[in-house]
Amino acid sequence: MARKIAVAILHGIGNQTEDFSDLFAEVLTKRFSQNIKPYYEEPENELIIQPIYWGSVFNEKENLLWEKLNQGTELDFKKLRQFVIHFFGDAIAYQPAFNYNPNYIKVHEVYARGLKILSEKAGEDAPLFVVAHSLGTVITSNYFYDLQFISERIHDDIKQNINETPLEKGYTLTSFYSLGSPLALWSLRYADFDIPIQVPSPHLKNYYPTLKGKWVNIYDKDDIFGYPLKSLNESYKRAVAEDVEVNSGDLISSSTPLSHKHYFKTNEVINEIGDEIAEAWKQLNLAPKSNQ
Repeated sequence: MARKIAVAILHGIGNQTEDFSDLFAEVLTKRFSQNIKPYYEEPENELIIQPIYWGSVFNEKENLLWEKLNQGTELDFKKLRQFVIHFFGDAIAYQPAFNYNPNYIKVHEVYARGLKILSEKAGEDAPLFVVAHSLGTVITSNYFYDLQFISERIHDDIKQNINETPLEKGYTLTSFYSLGSPLALWSLRYADFDIPIQVPSPHLKNYYPTLKGKWVNIYDKDDIFGYPLKSLNESYKRAVAEDVEVNSGDLISSSTPLSHKHYFKTNEVINEIGDEIAEAWKQLNLAPKSNQ
């Protein structure tokens, strides 16, 4: 039986819906399948994709806030204000606190439940690829930082959603694709711009000794929320394999800050991720057993 690949997809800031990843998952699977079709009859079954819809934690509260702010008050620029509430509300509400932030915990509970589903569907030790956009990259960084460096301090509500499987414990984290990431801005909260997570996980070699993984940071130079990461400090220079510049969006949006919204629809992004996941599958399933 072939080994499957697990893929977690996280959305970014803004008013997102539960189906945020449907189109991206479809085209990513198609690209992956094109690579695998010559070797496997049903390649689409080898890629297990799980969206992690963390926006469910904030959407209802942000909508309620908007209703309250509109009661008996005539505000100008209503659509822009709504955008600001959903766009920046997520980031403000999620901020990790030194002692306790229930929002941070709830978001990480959602993350843990998503990885649990992947573990059940793809296999407890399936290689894990994470594709995250915008604030989703910060959440991913925080989630795996907690697993890798301060696991003893993870809140019990989160731990209750984590089984003792290699995938759920982050041991099989193979590659991380950060799209339009504001991690550079978040790093200002820490001395010397903080310590990055380790990608691939240092435990990966215990399960797949020759499997190669990496952190690829993808940004558009016109995206004011997404930044290169390798230049932050020596630690990020080593941790991030590549800062890749792309044109995100169509002819108009790709040259404006609106490019931030279109990474999941950009062929260059889809093709790079799909091809690299396919190469990992080939290495796992087509290479001689002694090389795995």
